[in-house]
Amino acid sequence: MESIELKRFWENVKEELIGILPENAHPWIYPLEVSGYDKGVLTLVTGQMMGRDLLRKNHSEQMNSVLKKISGDKNSRIVLIYDEKAAKTLKKEAEKIRKKTNEKALKEQALENLSNMQSASNLNLKYKFENFVVGDNNKFAHAAALAVAKQPASKYNPLFIYGHSGLGKTHLMQAIGHYTIFNNPKLKVKYTKTEDYVNDFISNSRSSKDTVENMSKFNRKYTNIDIILIDDIQFIESKTKTMAQIQHTFDSLYNKGKQIVITSDRLPKDIPTLTAALCSRFEMGLTVELLPPDFETRYEIVKKLASDNDICFEDEAIKYIAKNYVNNVRELEGAFTKVCAYSEITEQDLTLKLAKDVLKCDEKNEETSFEKITQITANYFEIEVKDIMSSARNQKVSFARHICIYLCRELTQKSFMNIAEFYNKKHTTIMFAHEKIKNEINTNQEIATAIREIKQALKVF
Repeated sequence: MESIELKRFWENVKEELIGILPENAHPWIYPLEVSGYDKGVLTLVTGQMMGRDLLRKNHSEQMNSVLKKISGDKNSRIVLIYDEKAAKTLKKEAEKIRKKTNEKALKEQALENLSNMQSASNLNLKYKFENFVVGDNNKFAHAAALAVAKQPASKYNPLFIYGHSGLGKTHLMQAIGHYTIFNNPKLKVKYTKTEDYVNDFISNSRSSKDTVENMSKFNRKYTNIDIILIDDIQFIESKTKTMAQIQHTFDSLYNKGKQIVITSDRLPKDIPTLTAALCSRFEMGLTVELLPPDFETRYEIVKKLASDNDICFEDEAIKYIAKNYVNNVRELEGAFTKVCAYSEITEQDLTLKLAKDVLKCDEKNEETSFEKITQITANYFEIEVKDIMSSARNQKVSFARHICIYLCRELTQKSFMNIAEFYNKKHTTIMFAHEKIKNEINTNQEIATAIREIKQALKVF
């Protein structure tokens, strides 16, 4: 079709769609731009990712039905594409929508709130309840998060979600934000990482003639909202001034009846140097834990990844990944992506054989064990294995033990709890040792050298 004819054709389709679709879908239809019509496929472009997802999910069948009716082609269909360039003009498009539809004030506010979701709330569109796989390891946390999303500040305030890295804390937290914006767009939602909050506070509190004004803006930014989502609160430890500011933010929101959701890799009482005042505030609502997923849940996660990406994955290959990546969801996703990428590049089917060839889990499991890591590390530091396994705390043994813990976590598919059981230590002690080495490996030459040489001895390079 010629450009003018194509636009006229789309206007006819759009007019028919507006006539049959519910009013709450109209704001997503008007900004759609036609890109092409070829072999029965009508391609439409939008700057609203959320609009694209909602139309695909709720109105795909109706839209295709209208196109078939107008085109006369029973095989015709509509394809919706998100365009970042179009997203930059979203506000102007929103104004056009308001003029054309004469929406009521509440719908105008909802549209503006939705279109600015990512920038204003810092939410990632992929972290929604619909994408969260529920299993025995997380069903209580999921139910609590959903209850908070449905009735903010009336249940479980604050909601404190804790668990090891990669188990879905951020996903659940941001799902609350998405649910709220979809279903109660008048409410203001803000997601922030603790590290970003700290940096924001430091930059605004530095001594200058504008400090008072800057801090006033800072306080308004974090308290003139209805739901605050604070991720990885453990990074607040040892930052005395920022802890006081977090307490001020918490009290201000809580006293105004606003919802507070916090995540951490550990319980409040296990965060070193956290003030008693903050600890009691964090624990005054509901505290829920996310645990590593069991095999059935891991299997469902990988299966859903394949389904969501329209990838044909051999079932035994899915089971292989689920069996060997036991620590967290992030590892599962990484293994899945690696196999998919190799399949695409080499043009091979996604079979069990390919997964084994790419991931080499069987080989890794045979080569690397807690026992072997401990023995090689003991040899490196010229001490006995029994010293590392003991409760001895002298500097040399303690340092060697920390190296062992770091390597066990990095080189095996085992959890912190598994490592804690092997070394007969508390899991918080294991986490602390791992984090200490992880933070110092790039700045401490002794640590970097030790890890490199022990890995060479383990033949894992």
